[in-house]
Formats: sequence, C-alpha cells, structure tokens
Amino acid sequence: MTKKTKKVDVGTGDATRRPPMETGELRKSIESFFRTVQYPDSNGVDRQVGGYKWGVYAFYDYDKEPIYVGQTKEKLSGRVRRHMTNQRTDAVAMSVLDPFEVAEIEVWPLPQFEGINSKHPDYKKTRDYLDALEHLVFTRLRKESRFKAILNEKDPPTPKVTVIEPETRRRTIIADQVRALREHPDTRLARRALIVSKLAQVISERELKHNGLRRVLLTQAKRLQWLAERRFVSLGGDAAVEAGPENDDEFSGREA
Repeated sequence: MTKKTKKVDVGTGDATRRPPMETGELRKSIESFFRTVQYPDSNGVDRQVGGYKWGVYAFYDYDKEPIYVGQTKEKLSGRVRRHMTNQRTDAVAMSVLDPFEVAEIEVWPLPQFEGINSKHPDYKKTRDYLDALEHLVFTRLRKESRFKAILNEKDPPTPKVTVIEPETRRRTIIADQVRALREHPDTRLARRALIVSKLAQVISERELKHNGLRRVLLTQAKRLQWLAERRFVSLGGDAAVEAGPENDDEFSGREA
C-alpha cells in the first residue's frame, strides 16, 4: 500500500509564503476596488473599472491631498498595481512616490478607446486625448493642493486637443488595521523624512539634466515641514517646550 505524503503546513513561521499583513491587506483592497467598482462602457453596460485599457489615475494621501497623477494605455489595474505592490516603476524606485503614503485612488477611464492599439489608425489621436486628460486632471489637482504642487517629476505635455473631464471612480484602499499602523503622525513624519533622505541621495548620485527631481524634493520637504509643524502645534507648540539649561552631561529623561 502506497503511503500518502503528508502536506507540510507552510502557513506560519519562517516557511510562510504569505506576505506581511500590511502588504496582503493592500493587495486585497486594490483588487477589490478594480473588481467590484463598476464603470459603464461605450454602450452603457457596466464593467469592472480596472479592466479599462486607457485612462488617468491619481493617488491621495491620508489628508486627502493629491500626491501623484499618471496615465496608462495598457490597463488601469495593472498600472496602479505596479506602483503600489510590485514597485516596478521609476516613480517608486527613485523615491518620487511612496506607496506607504497612498490612502485613496481615483481613476478616469476612457472606455471609448478600448479597441485602439498601437497599430490602429487613430492611435496618435487617442494618445493626444489621453495626454490632454492627464494635463487637465494634473492642473486641477495641483491647483486644489494646499502646496500647489504634486509629486510628479514631469509636467504633462501641452494639450493638443480639448477634452472634457469624464466621470470618475474613487475609493479608500487602506484597511482599518493598516490605517491604525500608518496614520499616526509620528509614523508618517518618520517615513516622510526617510523618503526625503532617499530622494536627496538619488539626486546626489546623478548628473541631472532637468529640474524635475529637485522640484519633487522641494515639495516633499514642504510636506514634511507642514506635517511636523502641525504635530508640534497640536502638542502645545512653544508653550510646551521645557525651560532649562542645555546640559548634555545630565540626562533627565525626555520620554513621557
């Protein structure tokens, strides 16, 4: 009689194949957004919003501040996933965009262009339309930002056609347990300072021909200062600063 091989449980410990909780929850939330949220196609039939090939997307942080705008002609769900989970994009690799800070996603699908690929005679016109929509969204969100800036390294190309901003879909992608871990202001300050440091290092190691990365660094520094100042003021500001001599030889214990 052949003895059945017992399956080894690799769901726990060092042999686990599951990602960390934060990563797993983020993937589930993104998957849910793109699979459950519906958007009508050119015939008025609802389809999964993530299945549309052409479109524009934007990311927002925990303060609902717009932080990045992009476009895709391959698939909305695939492009956003690469930013958020695979981190295989220049924006993430160079610390322009920090997925840790993304709390909400908004998408602007273009269902009228679903059948158009690079060999289609209308491909160039469709690209022009996509560029114009990205410019429209980017310009509006930058204007609405408290910093009057977004973390894009490049400005969208000057529009060649006039477009009307279509209906959008927007959703929070952070589960409650992940928000509890990430939303604390001191955690966000530490993370943002780390990203500023990484970006500054990227800049220091490259001979830059354009000023885009330096603008992102300046914007990130402003965002860091704003968050630090808000935290400082919320805890009492200067009135809560201890008075006394600066004596490094004596440690009085600064922790609460």
